[in-house]
Amino acid sequence: MSSENTGRAYRFIRQKILSGEYAPGVQLGTKPLAEKSGVSRTPVRDALRQLETEGLVVIRPRLGATVKFMSLLDFKEHCGVRQALETYAAGLAAAHRSEAELADIRHSLEAMNNLLATLKRQADREEYQTSMAREDIRFHVAIMVAAKNTLLKSEILRLHLIDRVVAGGAATIQVVGMNDRSGLEKRDVRTLKEHTDIFDAIAAKDVAAAKAAMEFHIQYIIDHSVRKMRVEESARIHSEHGL
Repeated sequence: MSSENTGRAYRFIRQKILSGEYAPGVQLGTKPLAEKSGVSRTPVRDALRQLETEGLVVIRPRLGATVKFMSLLDFKEHCGVRQALETYAAGLAAAHRSEAELADIRHSLEAMNNLLATLKRQADREEYQTSMAREDIRFHVAIMVAAKNTLLKSEILRLHLIDRVVAGGAATIQVVGMNDRSGLEKRDVRTLKEHTDIFDAIAAKDVAAAKAAMEFHIQYIIDHSVRKMRVEESARIHSEHGL
């Protein structure tokens, strides 16, 4: 029963963090979390320790647990590691991919192309963005699979989750206003171009080109995430000082 309750608390807290409801820096008190998740405080503590190992939660003696928060400098360093690993993964994929794995990468690319073709008549922009982000993740995961390095894949996925929490989703695919159709189109045309360059290099088994294309793609995502965090940090400082 204790294990079941820990799993229940873990899923509850993790979903709240990944959805953005529990933002970076938010205090995660065991008592309110126990009440909201419907379990006792001990399973909540166990769940928080699990989330700490994933990098989503920070636990400090006497201060308790908080959602992972990074300074702008820490985030840049974190992104540099992610960029290095994903660049390496793209090179491995180009060297070792099978035809079936190449087809999986192609399918996610084609799905994104098909989604973009529907944008002009897409009434639900939120659904469009959700679907596009899902296919973007599928594209990157397919490359990790083709790289045939389990440790590399697990570490990249862990970094993706942390980026998603710290940068509010911007570190996966650039977030654009729901009513900005031209902004959505511009963003996704660029993303598809970069994805196509990565795919073409992997298809050609050109290791150097695959690494260069992935490095360029991730750098753009990082630059956008850093700009977003810089604006949010400035707004927070102004708010704290009543400016």
